[in-house]
Amino acid sequence: MKNVAVFGAGRIGRIHASNLAALPGVQLKYVCDAVPAAAADLAQQLGAQVSDIDAVFADASIDAVAICSPTSTHSDLIARAAQAGKHIFCEKPVDLSVPRAEAVARTVAEAGVACMIGFQRRFDPTFNEARRRLDAGEIGQPEMLVITSRDPGAPPVDYIKQSGGIFRDMLIHDLDVFRWILCADGDEAAWLSATGSVLADPAVGAAGDWDSTAVTIKTRQGRLCQINTSRRAAYGYDQRFELLGSQGLLQCGNHKPTEVLQWDANGVRADKPEAFFLQRYAAAYRLEIEHFFDCLQSGKPFKTTVEDGVKAQQLADAATLSAQSCQPVLF
Repeated sequence: MKNVAVFGAGRIGRIHASNLAALPGVQLKYVCDAVPAAAADLAQQLGAQVSDIDAVFADASIDAVAICSPTSTHSDLIARAAQAGKHIFCEKPVDLSVPRAEAVARTVAEAGVACMIGFQRRFDPTFNEARRRLDAGEIGQPEMLVITSRDPGAPPVDYIKQSGGIFRDMLIHDLDVFRWILCADGDEAAWLSATGSVLADPAVGAAGDWDSTAVTIKTRQGRLCQINTSRRAAYGYDQRFELLGSQGLLQCGNHKPTEVLQWDANGVRADKPEAFFLQRYAAAYRLEIEHFFDCLQSGKPFKTTVEDGVKAQQLADAATLSAQSCQPVLF
């Protein structure tokens, strides 16, 4: 039995805590949150106890922690967990600062604990099947990846102000997908160009950010990736990618609540894509937590490591710099 503590009882903390509580061989022992009422509510629902950070790290019975608290707390909690000998699952990103992310990665390595970063798209059944077919050689050598990632609406401006910007907050998932799919053989980015606009909400621009972006990446082997993102898609949560290979094409489309098509005198109608990431990636969140504990039990490597978190953050920083300077970035 693995005893686990969850830091964060907000939206993502509730997802991970619920999935943890449902896993055989795992005991959700503690829930911690800066808002005591939120921690108490979640703990009561899942049969856990409310605790504080110091008590969790001092409890020798805690084997692992799940860090689902605000981004500004991630690197400190990772470092403290590593020093306390606890294995770590942490939501992206490791930190908004690349030097701090690199420093905490070194702390994890020195402590000898396991640390997995929550890039849940690697566990989405549709995207994962594309990666399996790529690995099986079904479309030959990968050459070009096109990623479309659009939210149904922008988050509150107060969130945007402390998010680190759209490239570090939203596109970090897409930048990780780029590395996971197009660089599966060890290739990496060599050249990146990014630009951004404010097309959906002037308040986003007033907060110093963009709500619409385009990124182009060229790898060391000459492969190409294009990522287009928007904070506004009137039709739902738009998550697709297309991978062109030397012998074929893989397309990953949106998920919809149902696959029913209605044909009548007014035309042909289908469901819009899922409303947002909570619905679209429900299976992925469950599968990534299962993977975390499976790897702890078997000793197999994680699909997403703290080093992957650092690499994605480096790309997000490069995209931010490119968009600000109107110049490409070389690696």
